[in-house]
Amino acid sequence: MNRLEYFEARCEATLSPMEYAAASDRDPDAFFLVDVRNAPAEKMRVKAAGAHLIPLNTLTERLSEVPKDRTIVLCCWDVWCNMASRAAVILLRNGYDAKELIGGIAAWEGLGLPVESLV
Repeated sequence: MNRLEYFEARCEATLSPMEYAAASDRDPDAFFLVDVRNAPAEKMRVKAAGAHLIPLNTLTERLSEVPKDRTIVLCCWDVWCNMASRAAVILLRNGYDAKELIGGIAAWEGLGLPVESLV
């Protein structure tokens, strides 16, 4: 894969928090946001408003909770976390349309997007 193919694939497979917010404002039913972090709520503190908590370590057993008629957007901790990428692989292998939210909850909070308390 050359650099152009890499960046085209990366753009197709990801959404920034701003892109997600704008697109979901236009069509609130287009996406299903899933937070896949594996941690107790007190460690996570907050989640993106409207996100469904399905930890990566339970995703395979909970696929029935994820709709197949929407684009699944996966969120984890930050740019160093790969749980959202791993979750996307599981979903794509099972016939879902999945994208990763770039920067995870750290970017979401940093941009001042709405959150819900978990504690």
